[in-house]
Amino acid sequence: MAKVLRSIGAVIAGFVAASIVMMLVEMLNGHVLYPELGKIAQGVTDREVLRGILANAPIGALLVVIVGWVLGSLLGGFLAAWIGRGSPLAHAMVLGVLLTLAGIANNYMLPPPGWFRIATLVAFLPAVYAGATLAARRDPARA
Repeated sequence: MAKVLRSIGAVIAGFVAASIVMMLVEMLNGHVLYPELGKIAQGVTDREVLRGILANAPIGALLVVIVGWVLGSLLGGFLAAWIGRGSPLAHAMVLGVLLTLAGIANNYMLPPPGWFRIATLVAFLPAVYAGATLAARRDPARA
């Protein structure tokens, strides 16, 4: 039972860590890198208005979001693999699937440009895999 709880906790911890990094990067994106975009989108709840904002957003702003996803996934994969000792790669890949599903859901809520949808499908799994690989290198006994 303890092993199952550790596995679940590993994936949850990885998801929380990844989410925090992603939110921090997106805050940086909207407040520092592209403050004009952050001001336009602040307080907007209408999907059609948000769709228009996304359609006119600079490519750099969307690329920063993807960078945040990759960095968050890298940390989350590392953490999930490090906590989930038994099968570090499996824990990281479960996290990657969950993050990919969350990204797809996000794309349905706020439809981005087509190229961004493709990036959503390929951003998470390689990054969590890399994070798991880094965790295994840090402690070879866990590999």
